[in-house]
Amino acid sequence: MEKAIGIDPPLVASTSSSQILKTGSNSHSIALPPNTTPVNNAFMTSVNDASSTRRITRTGYVYDPLMMLHCMEGYMPTAENAENNGDGHPEDPMRIKRIFTRLAEQGLIRRMKRLDFDEVKFEQVMLVHSEELWDKVQGTEFLTDEHIQDLREYYEQLSLYVCRETAHCARLSAGGVIQACLSVCREEVRNAFAIVRPPGHHAEPNEHMGFCFFNNVAVAAREMQKQGLAKKVLILDWDVHHGNGTQRAFWKDPDVLYMSLHRHEGGTFYPNSDFGSLNMVGEGPGIGKSVNVPWPGPGFGDADYIYAFQRIIMPIAYEFNPDLVIISAGFDAADGDMLGQCHVTPAAYGHMSHMLSALAGGKLVVALEGGYNLRAISDSALAVARVLLGEIPPELGYLQASEAATETIYQVAKEQSKYWKSIDVKACEPPEVDRLENGSSAIFSIPDLLKVHRAHYLFTKHDLFQVPLASPDLDEAFSGQIICNESVYEVGKKGVLVVFVHDFGNLRVETEGVMSTNVHMANSYLLDTTDALISWVKNQEYNIIDVNILQQLPTRYPTGPQMIVKRGKELEAKLMKYLWDNYIELSECEKIVLIGHGTGCQAVMDLVNEREVERKVKAVVQVAGLHSLVRPDPNDKDKLRWFKQNNRLYVPAEHVLLEDEKVKRRLGDQVFTSQKSKVVDVLNDVLPEIKTFVAAKVEDPPLPNGTISNVSSSGNGQATINEQTSTVAAAA
Repeated sequence: MEKAIGIDPPLVASTSSSQILKTGSNSHSIALPPNTTPVNNAFMTSVNDASSTRRITRTGYVYDPLMMLHCMEGYMPTAENAENNGDGHPEDPMRIKRIFTRLAEQGLIRRMKRLDFDEVKFEQVMLVHSEELWDKVQGTEFLTDEHIQDLREYYEQLSLYVCRETAHCARLSAGGVIQACLSVCREEVRNAFAIVRPPGHHAEPNEHMGFCFFNNVAVAAREMQKQGLAKKVLILDWDVHHGNGTQRAFWKDPDVLYMSLHRHEGGTFYPNSDFGSLNMVGEGPGIGKSVNVPWPGPGFGDADYIYAFQRIIMPIAYEFNPDLVIISAGFDAADGDMLGQCHVTPAAYGHMSHMLSALAGGKLVVALEGGYNLRAISDSALAVARVLLGEIPPELGYLQASEAATETIYQVAKEQSKYWKSIDVKACEPPEVDRLENGSSAIFSIPDLLKVHRAHYLFTKHDLFQVPLASPDLDEAFSGQIICNESVYEVGKKGVLVVFVHDFGNLRVETEGVMSTNVHMANSYLLDTTDALISWVKNQEYNIIDVNILQQLPTRYPTGPQMIVKRGKELEAKLMKYLWDNYIELSECEKIVLIGHGTGCQAVMDLVNEREVERKVKAVVQVAGLHSLVRPDPNDKDKLRWFKQNNRLYVPAEHVLLEDEKVKRRLGDQVFTSQKSKVVDVLNDVLPEIKTFVAAKVEDPPLPNGTISNVSSSGNGQATINEQTSTVAAAA
């Protein structure tokens, strides 16, 4: 460890650190960058004060290189000029050093005031967290190397790593943010930048997770309230991941407004839950005090974030009128970050900081959260620090928010307008809605129109009927979307039941864009796809249950580890289990075929993973679109073996899944490609192959002349024919 961080002259930044260094610690601090000795009389800026003519120091900062001691076993510092940490853990100790060094090299540190600080105290942590969590974090100080290795899997499941310095660093990190807030609220400085780690916004009241141990910002906000320094606190979280811990800490608090812009992907992006969805708005007295802007995927940039600030963040913030503003400043939405995969530039971070600095009389604290590209976080932090020091952010030029961002903001506005008078839903309407003259046209949801039309069409053409749902929540979400033939419980002529699970798709995604959308063409195209498959099922005299989950498609491919996920949407999984328990399992049909189309693939796989389907299900077909795919349970070896023998996956030839060689090898001969790019086209294209595959799985092979026995299954899973002639049968 000493070799890893060096033994240069220490930077004294906190009371506790100073004492450790004076008494001789086994750890060593990081050397100051050249020519950056802190100045006692920091750069002063005259600020008008209503109660005094005294001069207030413009900006403070919190930094202690001892926080770098939280690291993985065998950690070696990343090169000074590297953008990221290569094969190491993304939460690299160098993150804070690179930020501090960049600020120092640009002459900003000497213009700022260093804030001495203590470690967070037990009673302060208890304002947010449980004593059990405190004990868990403190316990890491006493772990041996063997214990750390034994517990590695446990911590990895929580997206954490630990060492014996972890607890010390976590206390420093939380203490640093508290001191930054204290100094701002006491007007010792106008604003402050807390360059701290480990981060905190994922840490929940009873659990540490996601690189976070204590929720630094939440503890600091509670401490300000306790001391009467700030009653109303605004926490703006622009980290690319949702701050589940911060939101949960203030879920019922009317005096803390939590606002987050994050990559959500329907709850499949970390922290992998629906808690960051736009309808998560708080509870009880805190209702309306949680504001989530959930981006549906990667790739969002300056125009999207600035648009969100103009339409949602700032109007609500002004109406809330906080006493203190804290930014949970994760820089993993920055252009170049490998985890966030978004494209926010330093200039945009500067503009967002500039807008927030107009609130609470300028009382603004920036607390570092995530951000894992070392170049991107140092550039972004530099832009924010310049704004804190009073510099004007650079021009951004012409910006136009993306279609996906515009739609997201519109949906957020509709939700938040229930709680905030300042939200103008009309101003947030996408262009095609805004063009409708007020009162001259009735606006109907396209999915609702399609749902009603489709149920009528399937009844009149195919004699299919709606399936009643006894569960109230399922009936509310899926009423009229589950269709079956009249004899679905009966064995029928062939004993085959096809369960077809699909969505309608997003009309705008399936065309060139908003300006070229042709609703009639997209609707008929998708309906023709469904009709062709149902006609085939009817002609084969199979039974059918048609499940329309009515979800929208994303606007771009998911990438990286989110391409394959453990589970799909909770309500859709509940629906599939309900149908299995009440219809499919009770049917006399012993040959079940599961076909998933688009997002229906996730629902099909949730059923495969959560019910014992192997006896009745003879074939699983997935026609994948842009959504993530749900993998079979890797711990159930028998089911995995069965699945590989009976599954087929059809994807577009340019599908991002095929770019991952590891996943491609694992799936092997289960994957088939189509030259079509749209999921509706793929189903049309591969339907003949699906027919052949299903027939091979469910149809009895032709028998030799005189044979009266059917196909049976041998012990090795291969079909064998028990041949008996009619003569032998008669003799028996």
